[in-house]
Amino acid sequence: MYRWYVINTYSGHENKVKHNLEHRIESMGQGHRIKQVIVPTEQVAEIKDGQKVQVEKRTMPGYVLVQMDMTDNSWSLVKNTPGVTGFVGPRDTPVPLTKPEIDRLLHRETAERPRTQAQFEIGETVKIISGPLADFSGEIAEINDDQAKLKVLVSIFGRETPSEVGYEQVKKI
Repeated sequence: MYRWYVINTYSGHENKVKHNLEHRIESMGQGHRIKQVIVPTEQVAEIKDGQKVQVEKRTMPGYVLVQMDMTDNSWSLVKNTPGVTGFVGPRDTPVPLTKPEIDRLLHRETAERPRTQAQFEIGETVKIISGPLADFSGEIAEINDDQAKLKVLVSIFGRETPSEVGYEQVKKI
């Protein structure tokens, strides 16, 4: 019976482990025991140089998902793959994931909109590049990742005035 398991890898080596494992499955003729190897990722919109860019980020750094029929041979094949440090679970008993866990990890339950990740920090000085306050500079007072907006304190007529702007409307100085 095919079940999903989580394997530990060296952080940053997830794709290499996936490639090594797929190569070992093919060369050892274990395709009937191991169905899929997945590195969980998500699309994240980042702001770089004032432009929104879609970037693929790992949702579980250091882990790879494997759908397999757990036997001594398949367990040994995965465990002895270069870069694999072990299965998640007690020492000699890997624990399969439940259906809700798999759905959440593989984003099957809802089509999530790509989330935007701020490249800014509170207290950082930015320049507004578009909108009614274009060419003004100010200090970031708040970051709202959900709405992809910043609250920037801009000096107008000698007074600090909070102004809400989108990530794409500012650039770092």
